[in-house]
Amino acid sequence: MKQLTVARSAGFCFGVNRAVQMVYEALSEGKRVATLGPIIHNTDVVNDMIRKGARVIEHVEDLEPGEYVVIRSHGVERAVYEKIARQGNPMIDATCPFVKRIHKIVAEKTAQGYFILIAGDEHHPEVQGIIGHCDQNYFVFKDEFVLKAFFEKNPKIFEKKLAIVAQTTYNNIIWEECLKVLPKDPNVVVFDTICSATEQRQSDAAALAAKSDCMIVIGGRHSSNTVKLYDVSSSYCKTYHIENADELNTLDLFNADRIGITAGASTPAHIIKEVVTAMEEILNKENTTEEEIDFAQAIDETFKKLHTGARVKGTVMSVSNSEVIVDLGTKQTGTVPASELSNDPSKKPADLVSVGDEIEMIVIKVSDQDGIATLSKKRVDEQAGLDRVIKAKEEGEVLTAPVSAVVKGGVNVYYEGVRIFIPASQTGLPREASLDGLKGQEVKFIILEAPERRKSAVGSIKAVTRKEKEAAKAKFWETAEIGKEYEGEVKSLTSYGAFVDLGGIDGMVHISELSWNRIKHPSQVVSVGDVLKVYIKDLDQENDRISLGYKRAEDNPWEKFKENYEVGDVVTAKIVSITSFGAFAQIIDGVDGLIHISQLADRRVENVKDVVSVGDEVQVKIIGIDLDNKRISISIRELLEDADDADYDDEDEE
Repeated sequence: MKQLTVARSAGFCFGVNRAVQMVYEALSEGKRVATLGPIIHNTDVVNDMIRKGARVIEHVEDLEPGEYVVIRSHGVERAVYEKIARQGNPMIDATCPFVKRIHKIVAEKTAQGYFILIAGDEHHPEVQGIIGHCDQNYFVFKDEFVLKAFFEKNPKIFEKKLAIVAQTTYNNIIWEECLKVLPKDPNVVVFDTICSATEQRQSDAAALAAKSDCMIVIGGRHSSNTVKLYDVSSSYCKTYHIENADELNTLDLFNADRIGITAGASTPAHIIKEVVTAMEEILNKENTTEEEIDFAQAIDETFKKLHTGARVKGTVMSVSNSEVIVDLGTKQTGTVPASELSNDPSKKPADLVSVGDEIEMIVIKVSDQDGIATLSKKRVDEQAGLDRVIKAKEEGEVLTAPVSAVVKGGVNVYYEGVRIFIPASQTGLPREASLDGLKGQEVKFIILEAPERRKSAVGSIKAVTRKEKEAAKAKFWETAEIGKEYEGEVKSLTSYGAFVDLGGIDGMVHISELSWNRIKHPSQVVSVGDVLKVYIKDLDQENDRISLGYKRAEDNPWEKFKENYEVGDVVTAKIVSITSFGAFAQIIDGVDGLIHISQLADRRVENVKDVVSVGDEVQVKIIGIDLDNKRISISIRELLEDADDADYDDEDEE
């Protein structure tokens, strides 16, 4: 059983569709219309327009007084616009927006001193129009071989800055080969100007041809994009190029079980439908397509009227840094300026939409003369976002978004198109702290104020942090007990201790708990940001007070002293402090002994400083140990007396 499949993208592209409908609308309004050349490369459509009163002229001079001149979708050179202006005739500019973009690119780059390279058919009206904006500073090449030959013949061309563009209907496969010929040079700038619809149409045709026994390509004999569809399809299977259904009887389809149909951008829906209907009769087949497409209805929809304030949906056709072009399915081209895409100034158009996306917008301006509808996506997003923000406020929902900017008095975040202002007092940072560190950070916040008629709201990071802390605190108290160990980060230091974050609640390690040695300030042992292993010494839930321990029993110097020293041992000690009643000397780290003033010498001492100074190392004898009260008595005097006794014994022996 024979199978007939119609390519999804067959037929009018939105640029051609727009141009055709602009002519038909002008005729329906009773205007006298003359198209500068055939409006499209399709004799059926052109003949129908002529029957309705349109004229086809080749030169501006052929215009009659008061007659409207239509610039077709291929566009024209700058000189033609100047002629029309001098002639004084009203103008309907139906140039495809993608073609207009190329005109703008080459004009700007020419003014900047660039040499323009154009990929395309030099005799095609679109390329002729592009040339007319280059000021004779250009070269047209049809494929990679011509481009390579041009470079070989003009080696000094690379001393100039080069800008490369392509005809909107250029073959994408050949374009890729041309790019391989280009050198990697910062002075060579490439612009991807092949129409996405053209690329899609060629891609769809290739995919369909790959699984078909035969392809039928419908379109005018002189249509550039139709010829390219024929070339693409021919590389996969047997392909026929026809203009209308009358030519079907000449085709040999006997051995073709799977037949694919596609059509050029200049082929109207009714001709495609006629071909499909005729094929049904030829093949005696009721179900002709895998996917039914009502082209007539699609064309009828192009007569939709737009008005300011209307909500519309459209498909993104191209994205640049300054605007997004959208196919609305109407005679007007939809443009969304970058400023109307989003409220977030940090976002570029490419960050927000991609070619092929369907987006909802509001019409903010319609110009029938230019065939342009100016649209706003951000206004739709604002309303939807505002509704979402209002709901979040009512429900106390925690939202998340990055900080986009630091402004006077606080920071801004954007949530679903709505600007949320967070005052400095609600960021959770100390009063004098810089807010710059928040920029770019993902933050959690709640909505404090979200008036329905305002486009901005007020939020709080601090409230979320406080709420999270309260939850963490409650969880802590559920399991906290004396002796339990935690790992926590040192958050701040005071003269009397260090505060450690235990996960939503802080505990304090007293200065006396930080070290077994005497220290004057906690910074001698720890720093903010350090992670400590601590344990709970005491809890006071009523006042949210937690006392933490840090010193370990195994590190207790008194235990070390107990194991290694006893009364009567002679040790070397270092004088660490002096008082009126004696001097303290360090025996080991963390353990000091007192040399009472009476034990400093074998004579009466009036002033301790007359005998020892801080830093002196002295030999002492341990004469008393009180481990319970951590007191050790040491003596220099007893060592001196012991020495005297030894000397006396030696004299007796002599």
